[in-house]
Amino acid sequence: MFFRIIDHVARYLVGGLFIFSGLIKLNDPVGTQIKMEEYFEVFATDFASFFHFFIPWSLEIAMVMIILEITLGVAILIYYRMRSTTWVLLLLMTFFTFLTFYSAYFEKVTDCGCFGDAIKLTPWESFWKDVFLMTFVLHLFWYRRKYQSALRTMEGHTVVTATAVICLALGVYAINHLPFIDFRAYKVGNNIPQQMLPAEQPEIEYAFEKDGQIVHSMKFLQAEEGYVYKSSRVLNEDKIKPKITDYSVSTPEGEDVTQSTFQGSKLLIVMYDVKKASSSHLKDIKELTDGLRGKVDCLLLTSSPYEQTEAFRHEFQLACPFGYADATVLKTIIRSNPGIALWKDGTVLGNWHYNDTPGVADIVSILGSN
Repeated sequence: MFFRIIDHVARYLVGGLFIFSGLIKLNDPVGTQIKMEEYFEVFATDFASFFHFFIPWSLEIAMVMIILEITLGVAILIYYRMRSTTWVLLLLMTFFTFLTFYSAYFEKVTDCGCFGDAIKLTPWESFWKDVFLMTFVLHLFWYRRKYQSALRTMEGHTVVTATAVICLALGVYAINHLPFIDFRAYKVGNNIPQQMLPAEQPEIEYAFEKDGQIVHSMKFLQAEEGYVYKSSRVLNEDKIKPKITDYSVSTPEGEDVTQSTFQGSKLLIVMYDVKKASSSHLKDIKELTDGLRGKVDCLLLTSSPYEQTEAFRHEFQLACPFGYADATVLKTIIRSNPGIALWKDGTVLGNWHYNDTPGVADIVSILGSN
């Protein structure tokens, strides 16, 4: 009876968590791609330079990992081919556990991306989560020969194959548009200046010694009263860090114009790399910026060098001015290169993938209703 309970707990916990984690990442494959690129850069520096070869394939690798994660979760729930499934599961979990330990111990990657932008875990939280999960994976692996599939062979094949196909379709759609659910700080409805402020002020607990006893206090006690300061700690450390800490915009001349992007209506053409930007809808974007001239301030945000940006603007006749921002920030603002964002007084009113470029009337209508 006890074995059966442990078995069901392992099955539902591992399968459910893999599906949940995979679906979060399937919602935003480009975000997983960015995280994969970060890991490959670290590996290329710390282990071998050949990891640079994988960087251009980060999106494809990310999609394979996401689909594999969800499919494995479904396979575990239906006991599909457990002998081979648990082998793949064990190898994947071993890799994940090593990855999170390496990131935590050597402080290489501050966020593993296990649950995308939905749930942020520290490197050590990610590692201990994997250690906890590994105990149940080892249970499933140890008893893999005793499991019988919950479905007949053909039904099992159908469920697993259908899962992979559906995940692929949803992932491709998310890549060619935007995440179905936006968990980022730059999502529609958020006010960017507010996101740059801490949610709470620090709550500090002090430790003092008096008459051989340790006294804890939320106030700094005076030495004149016999208190000797020992230490202090922030109780709400997870809430004092702003959600946005690195948003900054400067002109080609080096002038900081960050605050001006929060003033009035701004249409931002986000293009973290002009050389990698898709040109398939640049004609539509040009028509949009031309049509909004005199109505809405348009600004191209990029991290590309001045010469490349100027050549790009002249090639596609983008008449709007441009400013510089960090590439990682631009990738966070919108998962599209180029992408379009509409802000009014710092509040995000709209985000669009270049495949969904809005028309002038759409922008005017949104601004008129806000």
